[in-house]
Amino acid sequence: MKIFAASLLLSSAVLVCLTPSAISQPAPNQPGTQTSLATQQSGTPNPETGPPAPVPTVRVYVTRVVLDVVVTDAKGNVVTGLTKDDFKVTDAQEPQTITNFDTSVVHMVKPEVTINSTADLDRLAPDAPVNIILLDEFNTLFEDEAFARYSLKKYLEKQPDKLTTPTMLLAVGIDKFTVLNDYTQDKQAVLQALDHHFADNPWRNRGNSWVPERLSTAFITLERVAEATVGHPGHKNMIWIGRGFPSINLANASVDSSRRVENYVQQCVNMLRDARVTLYAVDPAGLVVDPIEKYGNEAADLDPFGGNYDFSKLARATGGKSIYGRNDVDAEIGASARDGENFYTLTYRPTTGAMDPKKFRKIKVTVDRPGLTATTRLGYYVAMGPARVNPLNPSRQLMFDLNSAATSTMTYDAVPLTLIPNPNDHDSFQLRVEPKGLVWTFATDTEPRHANFVFVTMTFDKKGKVLKEVAKVVKVDAPATVPPRGRIERPVVIPIQLDHDLKAVRVRFVVRINQTGREGTADATLQ
Repeated sequence: MKIFAASLLLSSAVLVCLTPSAISQPAPNQPGTQTSLATQQSGTPNPETGPPAPVPTVRVYVTRVVLDVVVTDAKGNVVTGLTKDDFKVTDAQEPQTITNFDTSVVHMVKPEVTINSTADLDRLAPDAPVNIILLDEFNTLFEDEAFARYSLKKYLEKQPDKLTTPTMLLAVGIDKFTVLNDYTQDKQAVLQALDHHFADNPWRNRGNSWVPERLSTAFITLERVAEATVGHPGHKNMIWIGRGFPSINLANASVDSSRRVENYVQQCVNMLRDARVTLYAVDPAGLVVDPIEKYGNEAADLDPFGGNYDFSKLARATGGKSIYGRNDVDAEIGASARDGENFYTLTYRPTTGAMDPKKFRKIKVTVDRPGLTATTRLGYYVAMGPARVNPLNPSRQLMFDLNSAATSTMTYDAVPLTLIPNPNDHDSFQLRVEPKGLVWTFATDTEPRHANFVFVTMTFDKKGKVLKEVAKVVKVDAPATVPPRGRIERPVVIPIQLDHDLKAVRVRFVVRINQTGREGTADATLQ
């Protein structure tokens, strides 16, 4: 996967400082009125004085935990009609007080509403639960991919023409991450997208030489989905059809490799938690008679979803489950989707103060009724805030996050953006960063309030090849009239003038907020 080069990202450590006029000044009864803005560029830090003093790292602890809980009876049937008093929650073996209690029914998309895009979802049903169906085409045998498509089609054909839950369809290989269909309630649209998608033969899963790439692709995919969907506060039911991780055994791996995998696991668990993603892993291989011949020597001893750390363990950590050894894959897809429509949401604030970020905090939810089982995420790692953005030496994680958002075809909605094209110049735009996504610093004796973010522009040709990529660190000073603390309900407008390129047919803009690490994207077709 292509990653931003350090020379490209923030070349010459350019820091774009937007004056207070960059902040849209709403007129009375006209919120969001556009105004022009001026820009100025500052060079690299003075070599005599050196770079500015580092900003102290702020440790971020969990202040609220949101759990999506599915309750089933002894036969596996979903149980509804429970109340807050029926549940008990412990966090790190300490009883917790449930502060908010809700059910999925009240957040389902209303019958009079129709969702056909991420924009529709954010605007019309911002809290609705959704399904994200992913076809794993990098770690699943070609014949099993065919059965997966058949089973998914069989499941969809049994659904009503208007799906009750907005559904997104993704296909992922080692070389590509494809959005086959954005969120929609149109069953036929999903079926057509499935019919028009032709999977490649995953030849690289035949040998051990590509195991690291297949393992990293699984982690990268989970992170990309979490980052892109975290802006939608509703619950996401991710149905992963495929094997997820390759069959590996870390027992003989180096200490460095084992720690690296564990770090990825910790990061994935946190990101999926923050995005409210529950992972269901469905193995399309069905009942396997000879797992050694089909998936290698270790498949006979280890879980079908991989080595240790296995994919099924990751699914259970998010509150989902892994399903394998079944030939009725369509029914298992349906059962996973059913769980995503019938759950209780419990919210609490952990009673413990400072928490160790290296320890996994276990969560246990029980129901005060005999014969009922509550299933939710197993726990979480205490999250740390995003690393400080260093224009001179950007971190690999920062470059990866920006590249993932810029090259993806998913809509990132964690930072709301509005793109305003210039009707008289097809290469000219204004990008409005909405107040909801901005974070403003507090005023100090030496510096006014300001917002910091990274801004990326990437153009593509008709084949989807990247033509040009530019990234800048942006600092926006607030007007002197704003209070030194508190919320600022004003957007920021960025003027954009692209270099005209006859080959460019599409452009994507990415904004990543420094303090939160959240990202937003906006796309435009170029003429």
